[in-house]
Amino acid sequence: MRNEYDFSDGKRGPVIPLEPDQVRLTLYLDADLINYFKEHVHKAGGGSYQSLINNALHEYIEQQKESLEATRQSVIREELPVVSQCH
Repeated sequence: MRNEYDFSDGKRGPVIPLEPDQVRLTLYLDADLINYFKEHVHKAGGGSYQSLINNALHEYIEQQKESLEATRQSVIREELPVVSQCH
């Protein structure tokens, strides 16, 4: 290790810049959740546990959208015959 380092050309900030649609934030999660995702990354041989959390949140949102769409279609199927009988 060198006794002296020259940081005169150094820049502050993250080493890897964020993607344009990403936001840096501090988020507190339960330790068991973090350990779950870190363990999956370890078993996969590497990667980013933060990316896995991001992907899991995206999947959850998509499931909610699909569930809402299925509910909407079910209501339409149930109510359509009732409305058509009224006319």
